[in-house]
Amino acid sequence: MSDAPLIGPYHPDDVLAWTPDGPCTARRFLSDVSRLAASLPDRRSVFNLLAGRYEFLVGFAAAILRRQVTLLPQSRAPQMLRRLANEYPESYCLTDPGDAVDGVESVAFRPQGAQTGGPPAPVVPLDQVVAVAFTSGSTGQPTPSRKTWRALTDVARATGARLGIKNGERLTVVATVPHQHMFGLEASVMLPLRHGLVMHAGRPLFPEDIREALAEVTGERILVTTPLHLRACLSQSVRLPPLRLILSATAPLTRALAQAAEQQFQTTVHEIFGFAEAGSIAERRTVTSDHWRLLDGVTMEGEGPQWMVRTDYLPRPVPCPDRVTVEMPDRFLVHGRAADQVNIAGHRVSLGDLNHALLNIEGVEDGIFFLPEEAPEAVTRLMAFVVAPGHTEASIQRALRACLDPVFLPRPLVLVPQLPRNATGKLPRELLVQLAAQSATRRPHDL
Repeated sequence: MSDAPLIGPYHPDDVLAWTPDGPCTARRFLSDVSRLAASLPDRRSVFNLLAGRYEFLVGFAAAILRRQVTLLPQSRAPQMLRRLANEYPESYCLTDPGDAVDGVESVAFRPQGAQTGGPPAPVVPLDQVVAVAFTSGSTGQPTPSRKTWRALTDVARATGARLGIKNGERLTVVATVPHQHMFGLEASVMLPLRHGLVMHAGRPLFPEDIREALAEVTGERILVTTPLHLRACLSQSVRLPPLRLILSATAPLTRALAQAAEQQFQTTVHEIFGFAEAGSIAERRTVTSDHWRLLDGVTMEGEGPQWMVRTDYLPRPVPCPDRVTVEMPDRFLVHGRAADQVNIAGHRVSLGDLNHALLNIEGVEDGIFFLPEEAPEAVTRLMAFVVAPGHTEASIQRALRACLDPVFLPRPLVLVPQLPRNATGKLPRELLVQLAAQSATRRPHDL
């Protein structure tokens, strides 16, 4: 097979998306795509900045038909977009009306409303590069990764199979993650598109918004989200409508949080493991196992400390950025990013393990350890930023002292009202550097 259809097993009048204006059929979607594709400028690549998930999908599909590559930067800050536009000179921004980007050619997308008729579903060459995803920049500068149509469709197919999703099920996917993010693209756009499911076009952020979005749709529901959003829903005791399952990614999910979510929402919680260079590669149900199980068609090769991910849709094996232990051909444990390893006074630990211990403290709503860059002659000191109403610095330090080697206790530990997480719940290093600088001006005697 050299190509695959643009959309999955929809009948023309099947609902493809729930939008603010009501249900949108597959027929309407294909009409919107055809019309937009005819109006796009002749360029090689496009920054799809459309805020609505349905509008984004229309723009993504239209660009594919015009053989334009969709660029997916982690930040839509104008300076970032201008820098990338210089690196991809034949590019433009596809935006909502009135949301043009200064310094970059911008084209506004204005939906035209319901259409009758509609073209047949087109097919897309499997080897066509349709997107470039950029790493999050959590440990440095973002780097690009090219995605073919085969890569996106194969990941969606394997993910759906692992979760027990059947083609054409009238399941609705509601997502709190942005569609421009790799996990958001795979799980909230490609997963429903490939399996003929229904996509909720919104992006609810707060617990009550999530509840309302789930209540807007009919039939069984899947919630695609992050540990940050799950923790918020639990802390506010929100009552969600019935869920087939919850799918989480972008940050490690503790077993305690997964258990609480399964109990409160009466569903199962699954995690996806992946990274920008390969996309989603493994899944687990967190409450039953610490092991990740590779998706069908994905293998790990090599031996510690470096393992390579191989699959037919990647042009070559790519290194796994995390430290892993492969215990069976299709199962492995994750020990955190290699770049997260810290060595203090001869003791080694991963920042991921430290964060896990911090988030397991009762009453801690959010938190992260951070290792600033220091001069070679300086003593290495970890910091921690913690959101924990009702706690004091001393009470959190006592709880950490019970489970950590004293050399890893943060100095200082800074209580903050919230952490500056981005849209996917990640904390790029540059934001942590800024937070550390701000805390240093307030507490110079602690540093």
